[in-house]
Amino acid sequence: MLRREQFGKMPDGREVSRYFLTNASGMEVAVTNYAAAITSLKVPDRQGKFADVVLGFDSLDGYLNDKVFMGAVVGRYANRIANARFVLDGNEYRLSANNGANTLHGGANGFFKKLWELKASRGNSVSLSYTSPDGEEGFPGNLVAEVTYTLTDANELKLVYRASTDKPTVVCLTGHAYFNLAGEGNPSVLDHELKIDADAYVPTDSSSIPTGEIAPVKGTPFDFTRPTTIGDQIESDHVQMKHGQGYDVCWVLRKEHVDELTRAAFVREPNSGRGLEIWTTEPGIQFYSGNFLNGSFEGKSGHRYPRRSGLCLETQHYPDSPNQVHFPSTVLRPGEEYRSTTIYKFSAT
Repeated sequence: MLRREQFGKMPDGREVSRYFLTNASGMEVAVTNYAAAITSLKVPDRQGKFADVVLGFDSLDGYLNDKVFMGAVVGRYANRIANARFVLDGNEYRLSANNGANTLHGGANGFFKKLWELKASRGNSVSLSYTSPDGEEGFPGNLVAEVTYTLTDANELKLVYRASTDKPTVVCLTGHAYFNLAGEGNPSVLDHELKIDADAYVPTDSSSIPTGEIAPVKGTPFDFTRPTTIGDQIESDHVQMKHGQGYDVCWVLRKEHVDELTRAAFVREPNSGRGLEIWTTEPGIQFYSGNFLNGSFEGKSGHRYPRRSGLCLETQHYPDSPNQVHFPSTVLRPGEEYRSTTIYKFSAT
């Protein structure tokens, strides 16, 4: 089923909507066309009790003033680009710097600050699109981006991202939902158990820019090859943990081909039994443990969201790929289609 409700108005008067997808077992997902954000996601625990497992806001105003990319689709380039610049086909492009000297999630007014348009809606699916003009935040080309959310009766939320351009450009889109499988408003995700299907990760410098190295996870706090409680090593003195003040790096997923659909991660909250399995065509996944949440803003139902009360598992290409020639390419050219699929599959045991 699909239903729509008004979710407020933009400062310029444009109406914002919210769309609700519901499946046969009662799972419900709400998506707004502001930032193409997931605003709620209700799934059952092992006893059949439903809870909203994503952090967010009760009203549009919260999203308009949001500074942590809550639930949003981020782009034109997810994660960081070093020194807010890259060179493509011999041309240098200067970008919006919104993370020190670097560009983060597309710049200060990236896709997470945009009103997307409804392109199509069906019983269990909604497609939203945004046209990013040539030069927006410094990126070249008129880029037409689209995300389709589909909820299946197998308790899967499927996200398909597409994009096309009229000039060579770079693109990397991802969802930035903050999950807490105990239910949003619970104070911590440190008891969640995480498994990441990766034997290597992308080390970064102190500004979270990749050094260019691909490093093995074995013997580090980044080894989630077996289910591991997130809190076990989060206070490690490993230099990478100091850089991110916790987990905030990209893992290199096991793949024979860059764009094949494979499992990336599984996270489980032991008290509720809720589990989330993530599949993706992307080569990497960024695990961020909510280190910079600080309770400074009011979320849903008056919850304040303290540090590490939500976690992000962002399927994506590696950070700073436009400046790292040995990383998988994020270049999109006219006549090509960018396409990326991510599936969130929920369970309870």
